[in-house]
Parts: sequence; structure tokens; C-alpha cells
Amino acid sequence: MAQNITIGPIVKVVKTDEEWRKLLSPMAYGVLRHENTERPFTDNMHDNKRAGIYYCAGCDLPAYSSEHKFDSGTGWPSFWQPIDPKVVESTTDYKLIFPRTEVHCTRCEGHQGHIFKDGPKPTGLRYCINGVALKFVAS
Repeated sequence: MAQNITIGPIVKVVKTDEEWRKLLSPMAYGVLRHENTERPFTDNMHDNKRAGIYYCAGCDLPAYSSEHKFDSGTGWPSFWQPIDPKVVESTTDYKLIFPRTEVHCTRCEGHQGHIFKDGPKPTGLRYCINGVALKFVAS
């Protein structure tokens, strides 16, 4: 496990829409609860080079490690894998002309971004994540 983070059993976080609105910024609410996408290069996470852990902005579940982050040049934080496979779930998104794989937090079901098959080794995957869907804690 990256940076000595152990993920135990994951208990779902359920909140009302009103509770989510109070907890999250308007942009984070739109991304996490309504599957919006922030504009590229507008967050402060895409070029963060510090060591640490990226947590879900909705429920604080450890989601990604700086050890798995890479510069994809897309303007969104990109990782080649989550910190543990059980912290994210995926669904197929048919909103565009072609289907995409959407990634959500397992605990709060908040939309994080999409998974593409153009990432680096060892997985070949790119978890393209909205910066407002994350909170960073430096090591």
C-alpha cells in the first residue's frame, strides 16, 4: 500500500442534497454530486509535485497517492492507479458520442473523473481526476 495507508472496510456516507450543498463549494458540489467537469488547468492539484495523499473532497477517503501521480499534460490531476482498488468504483458514461469509464468514490459515490487507457506503465491507465474532487495532505 502506498505511503503506509491501510484501507479497512468502507462504510457508505449518505447525505441529503442540502447537506452536500452546505459541505461542498459550488464547484465541488457540481463535480461530485452532478458529474460536472471543471475546466482544465483551473485547479491547484494538476501541477502539485509534493509528496502526499489525495483524499476524496466529499468524505475524506484516501483515494490517490503522489507516488502514482504523473503529468498527463491534460490540465487535470492524473494517476495511474488509486491508492487501493476498493476506494473507487467505475461506471460507463454515455454522455458523449463514445462511452467513457467514469470513476466515483466508493464511500460517498462522488464523481471524481474518468479512466482512460492511455496512461503509463505499469497499468496503462490514466485516472483523470477533477482537482475539486480531491483534498491534498502533504507527507
